[in-house]
Amino acid sequence: MADVLEKIKNLFMWVHPEITQKLYMGLWLLFVASCFFPYRILGLVIGLYGGVKFFLIDFIFKRCPRLREKYDTPYIVWKNLPTDPQLKERSNAILTRRIPTVVSRSNVTANAMSVYSREDDGARSHSKKNSFSEIFSLAENERPLPVCENGWRCCLINRDKKIPTDYIRHGFLYVTENYLCFESSRSGSSKKNKIIKLKEITEIQKYKVLSVLPGSGMGISITTPLTQKPLVFGAMLHRDEAFEAINCQYTKIASSISSNEP
Repeated sequence: MADVLEKIKNLFMWVHPEITQKLYMGLWLLFVASCFFPYRILGLVIGLYGGVKFFLIDFIFKRCPRLREKYDTPYIVWKNLPTDPQLKERSNAILTRRIPTVVSRSNVTANAMSVYSREDDGARSHSKKNSFSEIFSLAENERPLPVCENGWRCCLINRDKKIPTDYIRHGFLYVTENYLCFESSRSGSSKKNKIIKLKEITEIQKYKVLSVLPGSGMGISITTPLTQKPLVFGAMLHRDEAFEAINCQYTKIASSISSNEP
């Protein structure tokens, strides 16, 4: 029972953004359908679907587990929803991947080719710098802070947008000395990144997407003069770490600007 409640809580807290987005899209479609069709027709359709699903489709899926693994959408969604212990294991794995591996690499190559390994590491770091600056069209000296070198996985909720595809975008959040950068995970021509100057931020605070759920939330809201409503970076497993880093850098920028003013 505890696992069921934890999965339901994580479903609404954007822990798994793709699954939560499907849920909200389904609720929006149901709302739009209720505006055009009588409730009797909707009830009849939902009842027929439930009867066919529980008495026919589920019976076939129980006899053919391989079909259930591929085509039973509710089962796949419920299975992929993590519980709180699974979230802790996932966050520990992410922290483990963030630990630098420079020491182990140097121990492997110290006996024979230490000089070449240093040159190779320098070339990789140089190409990584170029790739980051090219993605966001920034100067080469603008690099992510060490705390977010690999980025914080999150979803950008732009409440100024009315199109569902632009309303929520998944990707990674970075903070540099002067910018807050969001790299969208979409590929192709539809990929849209977001760059915010730290000096243009008027307010930054922790944010809770759904106030009815327990906990302090997993989001950060950013207010700028260019947006009517604050931008929200939600579904962040390391929300507190990201907030402290962004707020600290923002405070430094704000204090330097105020000190330079006459």
